[in-house]
Amino acid sequence: MIPFPSNPTLSTVFSLPSTPTTASSSETETEDSPKITSHESLHQIPFSPSHRSLAILTGHVGSVSCLSLCGEFIISASLGNDIIVWQNPDLKQFTKFGHGDGSVKALVTVGNKVFTAHQDSRIRVWKISMSSENVFKLADTLPTRKDYLGNFMKKGNHVKTRMRTKCLWISHSDSVSCLAVDNGLMYSGSWDKTIKVWRVSDLKCLESIKAHDDAINELVSRNGVVYSASADGKIKAWGKEEGKKGLGFHSLKGVLEGHKDVSMNSVVVSDDGGVVYGGSSDGYIMGWVKIGGFKRYKILCEVKAHKMAVLCMCLKGEVLCSGSADKSIGIWRRGIDGVGVYRVGVISGHEGPVKCLQASDSSVGGGFLLYSGSLDRSLRVWWVPMYTDKKEDAFSTIPCKEHKEFISW
Repeated sequence: MIPFPSNPTLSTVFSLPSTPTTASSSETETEDSPKITSHESLHQIPFSPSHRSLAILTGHVGSVSCLSLCGEFIISASLGNDIIVWQNPDLKQFTKFGHGDGSVKALVTVGNKVFTAHQDSRIRVWKISMSSENVFKLADTLPTRKDYLGNFMKKGNHVKTRMRTKCLWISHSDSVSCLAVDNGLMYSGSWDKTIKVWRVSDLKCLESIKAHDDAINELVSRNGVVYSASADGKIKAWGKEEGKKGLGFHSLKGVLEGHKDVSMNSVVVSDDGGVVYGGSSDGYIMGWVKIGGFKRYKILCEVKAHKMAVLCMCLKGEVLCSGSADKSIGIWRRGIDGVGVYRVGVISGHEGPVKCLQASDSSVGGGFLLYSGSLDRSLRVWWVPMYTDKKEDAFSTIPCKEHKEFISW
């Protein structure tokens, strides 16, 4: 049994030794016999000008919808209700949980908890069992029973939904599509067009934001600002205003508009919070730069990145990765201006739309590891170089002829 620290995180709890299995160079892998590369050998990858496929992980019963990196572990979930923890260095399945609890749309890890967002409008909280190190148990469901009962008797706490029914303001009334965590708070976005703000320490709902005119597809937090991407074609920036007794609420700090009648499916933000990229259903990636604080954003570039919708993105330093319904992953390098992007590579291999992407925090062999989940039910691991050559592809980056500024109300 693994010794548990007094306040363990998932990465410290998952510490079982394992014997690495080195991948063969053969191309005869199947879904039942995935290609596996050892963690040790990854650090010995020689520099290559192009990406490399390292592993194909199978085992999900449904389309892979989301994934998260937690120390030496990868957690992925599917629309088939199952959640799998993969163990490094051999990338074998460590444990599986979550059966029968609704299609999983998003997941995040905080300390020793895993939060999962579901199509049945619930957020579930999982904790590692104290009796068995590879068993996850359902610890709670948001909103919690205590929170629910505390709000139920007050008439003003019931709000109308778009289905003309009523529910408590602390509850989502439609599928919960995305989660983000920042500074002790968790944010949940839903197809009900709202963002809920939860305190991680006691799982209490603190706030409900009427955020968009259509479904919210993705949330990301950076430096105290939360960005929401929606099917209404907009990305909105939300910042916290301090109130009495240390309490506060979130207000709109900026609106970034995409193309007309196009869904904004994904959003990523640079490490310094100065540049925002959005991926949309028409296959475009758009880039905005923040001017003079929160309230002004200028659009500086737009790129026809894919033949079909951009479904997900991740940013690793100067490299932007985009996953698409066209089954490919685009690799982009940020230009000298830090905003525009140019194509440096395209990754093919998935047999279905690419739904989620995550890049490793650490560098490996002059590049980084990229994890991709697809509707083909597989999770794939790639090595991607950092592409330090800044020679731009003039056909890949399209600067906006007229720089538009977007100012919040």
